[in-house]
Amino acid sequence: MSAVKQRKITEEFKLEAVRILANSGRTIAQVAADLGIGKTTLKRWKSQSEETALLAGPHEDMQKELQRLRHENQVLRQERDLLKNATAFFAREASR
Repeated sequence: MSAVKQRKITEEFKLEAVRILANSGRTIAQVAADLGIGKTTLKRWKSQSEETALLAGPHEDMQKELQRLRHENQVLRQERDLLKNATAFFAREASR
């Protein structure tokens, strides 16, 4: 049985793939096939790139800044709720 070699994909390759997708006017499937990667992989890279751009900091575009802040608030609320639930869970476990 032979082991399948998994190639190392650099961050530069990911950024270039997302740039090609954004600027070429081609579909995710077409770009992914050309690059030899999966469609879901390219979608994930695109989402990560968009999120990174949103969370990068202040933007001159007010709409983009508002979207970034709303996303940041959503993440903070989720973290807060997770910590509340964890605290309640461990409090119940400790009282047993």
